[in-house]
Amino acid sequence: MSDGIMSKAATMEIPISSNGDTGSLPEDDGLEQDLQQVMVSGPNLNETSIVSGGYGGTAEGIIPTSTIKGSGLHQPHAGPAVGGEEVVRGIAVEKFDIVKKWGINTYKCTKQLISERFGRGSRTVDLELETQIELLRETKRKYECVLQLARALTNHFYSLVQTQHALGDAFADLSQKSPELQEEFGYNAETQKLLCKNGETLLGAVNFFVSSINTLVNKTMEDTLMTVKQYETARLEYDAYRTDLEELSMGPRDASTLCRLDAAQSQFQSHKDKYEKLRADVAIKLKFLEENKV
Repeated sequence: MSDGIMSKAATMEIPISSNGDTGSLPEDDGLEQDLQQVMVSGPNLNETSIVSGGYGGTAEGIIPTSTIKGSGLHQPHAGPAVGGEEVVRGIAVEKFDIVKKWGINTYKCTKQLISERFGRGSRTVDLELETQIELLRETKRKYECVLQLARALTNHFYSLVQTQHALGDAFADLSQKSPELQEEFGYNAETQKLLCKNGETLLGAVNFFVSSINTLVNKTMEDTLMTVKQYETARLEYDAYRTDLEELSMGPRDASTLCRLDAAQSQFQSHKDKYEKLRADVAIKLKFLEENKV
C-alpha cells in the first residue's frame, strides 16, 4: 500500500502555462508556514533514555582468563541482565511505534495540504467561523499598531514631563537670584510645575491604557489564536483521514482492505471528535474575547 501511495505522490501533476511550457511554481510562503506547522509537532523522544550495548562500550565487567583457576566457580546470575534487555527492547519498540504513527500522520497531512493548495483536494470550511477568525487577526494587527503608537506617545510624553519639571526648577532658581525679574520667573516656575502635575496625571492614564491594550493583544487575543492554530491543525488532520477513508471505501472489498477500512474508520472518527471539540472551543473563546474587548 505504501508503494502505491509513494508512486502516486511521485507522479504529481506539473502545471502547464498557456504557451505549453512547464511553468515554475510561484513561491508560496503560506504553504511553507503550513508545512512547518505540520512538522513542528513531532514526537518527544527525550522523556526516557535507551541504553544499547555494542562496540565502543566500557570494559567494566571483563574478567581476564588468567584469573580463572579451579572448577569451583559460581555461574553469575543472568536474570537482571535479561530483564534489563527486555525493558530496553520494550522502550525501543514503544518509541518506534510513536515515530511510526507521527510519520504516517505527517505524511497524510502534508499530502492533504499540498492537494488543497493545488486545488485537487477538498477541505472542510465553516464560513461563519472562518470569517470571525480572519476578523480577529485583522483586529489584532490594528490593535498592535495602536499599542506601538501608544508606547511611543508614553515615551515622548514622559520626556516632556521631565523637561517641564526641570524647566520649573530652573525658573524657580532664577526667581531667587534675579530680584528684578522675581515675579516673572516665579510665575513661569508655577506654570511649569502645574503643567508637570497635570502631565503626570495624564501619563498615568496613558500607562493604564497601554497596559490594558497590551493584555488584550498579547495575552487574550494570543491565547485565542493559539486555540485557532490547534483548530486549523485538527481540521487538516480531519480532512486528511477523511480523504484516506474515502479512497479506501472506493477500492476493492477483500479481507485486508476491510481490516484497513475499519482502522481508517476508527482513526477518522477520533480526528472528527477532536476537530468538533476544538471548533466549539474556538467559537466560545471568540465570544468571550468580544465581550472582554468591549
